[in-house]
Amino acid sequence: MRMAENAAGLFPARSWKIRTAAVLTALGLCLVTGAPAVAAEVVDLVGRRVTVPDHPRRVVSLAPSLTEMVFALGAEERLAGVSLYSDYPPRAAELPKVGSYVHPDLERIVALKPDLCLAVKDGNPREAVERLEALGIPVYAVNPKNLADVMDTMTALGQLLDREKKAREIVESMDRRIRAVDERMAGVTSRPRVFFQIGASPIVSVGRSTFAHEIITRAGGINVAEEPDPYPRFSVEQVLGLRPDVIVVSSMDRGRIHREIQAGWMRWRGLPAVESGRVFLVESNLFDRPTPRLVDGLEVLARLLHPEVFHGNP
Repeated sequence: MRMAENAAGLFPARSWKIRTAAVLTALGLCLVTGAPAVAAEVVDLVGRRVTVPDHPRRVVSLAPSLTEMVFALGAEERLAGVSLYSDYPPRAAELPKVGSYVHPDLERIVALKPDLCLAVKDGNPREAVERLEALGIPVYAVNPKNLADVMDTMTALGQLLDREKKAREIVESMDRRIRAVDERMAGVTSRPRVFFQIGASPIVSVGRSTFAHEIITRAGGINVAEEPDPYPRFSVEQVLGLRPDVIVVSSMDRGRIHREIQAGWMRWRGLPAVESGRVFLVESNLFDRPTPRLVDGLEVLARLLHPEVFHGNP
């Protein structure tokens, strides 16, 4: 099971080990990152002052969501390297990898001579960011927590990467589509109880401070796992006791194991979600990766929860 990018919460101070060889290599390369001479000081989306080049040419993305956003902006030619699991669009998988967002490889990053790194507050280790900055590589950090934050992040990245117009188009489209769902849901009189499963052993769902929770609510549902813990665990008996009207199983690839989970729930006759045939598989990245595709997830779930509202219309 792979949690959402904001599950790790590692950007605040925490012990983070870096191999000695990586540090020595970094020190040897710190003066040859190739950063443009013209730079400006900006405030990133976590409130840090960062001096970034006006027109960054070599960018390293330290999270799959950031990689996807750069592609969405049409600035993928700037990407010198990306984190593991950067798999969308498919071309992202072909780029040089610099470790996972929880364990970035400092040596590989510095060897790519970036003039800008993009980081996420909840996930990328603070010490890694500080070391990169000490080596003269600026790091611009973002911290999306909800759909509005994702739109703000797109706007900020558009400004950084000279793609303001494209960012504006993406944000306007997201806003228009979100409002369209909100308008449809404003008229619903019944909100189904939803259990959104992201892990199998143990059973893991989504709590209040997750993208999936916001999507469930905006899509006209009630999250039966709503609680402060972002990823609460449940036994089968506890889920049965919640009596959800809808069960959504989040799958990265709609693979065999997730179909087995779906089939497993269907054996529990008497459960409202089973009786109504409303046990669904969905793609996880549409619900836990903070990118414009979260709106796709919102539209998908709204149709699953309230098909009567759409009547086959877009």
